[in-house]
Amino acid sequence: MSVTRVPLQPIAKGSLTKLWVGVIIVLLLGAGLAWAGTASVRNMINTTENGVKIITLADGEAGVSPSSGDIAAVSYVGQLLDGTVFDANEQAAFSLAGPNDPPTPPMFPTIIPGLREAMLTMEKGGRYRVIIPSDQAYGDQPKGDIPANSDLQFEIELRDFRSMAELEAEFRAMQQQQQQLPPGVGGPPPGAGGPVQPLPGQ
Repeated sequence: MSVTRVPLQPIAKGSLTKLWVGVIIVLLLGAGLAWAGTASVRNMINTTENGVKIITLADGEAGVSPSSGDIAAVSYVGQLLDGTVFDANEQAAFSLAGPNDPPTPPMFPTIIPGLREAMLTMEKGGRYRVIIPSDQAYGDQPKGDIPANSDLQFEIELRDFRSMAELEAEFRAMQQQQQQLPPGVGGPPPGAGGPVQPLPGQ
């Protein structure tokens, strides 16, 4: 068997040094880019003191966040960590009332502590992924399709929020508008609040 020999050109003394310097620069640049990439991801993940992780998927209005006791309008998908969906809703309203807030009407259900904690950090219009440890969800109690001791994840968009005072003021304004409309046009039915008028022919 014959071997074809390819003559190699000797490397000049300075060339080898330049080669290694080039390799080191490329490695440093790669490491710097990798660090910068992980730094930006790290900045997008917030962890609360109770271990709830909040990952920002889309920014909301800077500085526009709900307060304890507000009513939040959201869309969400709730999943187990294996991806099993246990709940989803495109238009839901939840109370963010805590133990020291006045109770809210039953039409606005309260939510698990970890989700409430996360939502108080969210910005209006933002979209988030929230990972909640079991002790901030349902703990050792199974709940529907959620087994006991399950960590949960939600993808959630905070569409809007209002305080109870704002909602009550809006409700009163709507009532006043309805009372000012003529009968039969969204206002009170004919005869409401006064004597019943006879029908034609009576």
